[in-house]
Amino acid sequence: MFGEKYGDEVRVVSMGKLTGSGKGSDANTYSLELCGGTHVARTGDIGAFVLLGDSASSSGVRRIEALTGEAALAHLRLQEGRLVEVANVLKAPVAEIVERVKSLSEERRALVNEVAQLKRDLAMGGGSGGGVEAVDVNGIKMIAQVLTGVSGKDLPTMVDAMKEKLGSGVVLLIADTGAKPAVAAGVTADLTGTLSAVDVLRAAVAALGGKGGQAGGEEGTTRKGGHY
Repeated sequence: MFGEKYGDEVRVVSMGKLTGSGKGSDANTYSLELCGGTHVARTGDIGAFVLLGDSASSSGVRRIEALTGEAALAHLRLQEGRLVEVANVLKAPVAEIVERVKSLSEERRALVNEVAQLKRDLAMGGGSGGGVEAVDVNGIKMIAQVLTGVSGKDLPTMVDAMKEKLGSGVVLLIADTGAKPAVAAGVTADLTGTLSAVDVLRAAVAALGGKGGQAGGEEGTTRKGGHY
């Protein structure tokens, strides 16, 4: 093998027959390789085989990791024990675990969405909160608010909802997420010709001492930058 170093003696492993292959002393060997790894005379010697995973060792070459023999059987017994333990926790037969997990996952997703919506409603003044009143800035109504309990990805939807409620004006929202707050701004359709949501956003982000944010125009669909 060009570019590789070998000792005075090398191990050559051959397997099978293939007429006209050009490999081996008889030119009819199916596979002929230099290899120092573990080999068996026949696959039946391996016994149980459990594939753990595979990865790329080099271009066009895959490395397979597996357990064989007693190690494979011990692994299977361990996995079976874990499966039974999961079934006991879920209070479901082993045969129904997959469906039970899917059901719980869907329930969790629905609850997460419901909690997120409640947080947005609360942040926007839902219930008895009353919300934040708009202020007049040079003849333009503006809502500027710092929110807690919401994430940056919640802001665009909240900006659009506040713009609809405002009718005409500017909305600036800051999600207090800790060290890196998220900022979003929006301008209603009637003002986009004279006022840019991006400019409002830049001014707010600059005041916070950072870069990025999200800006919304008429429909709140134009986004620039990332979360500050």
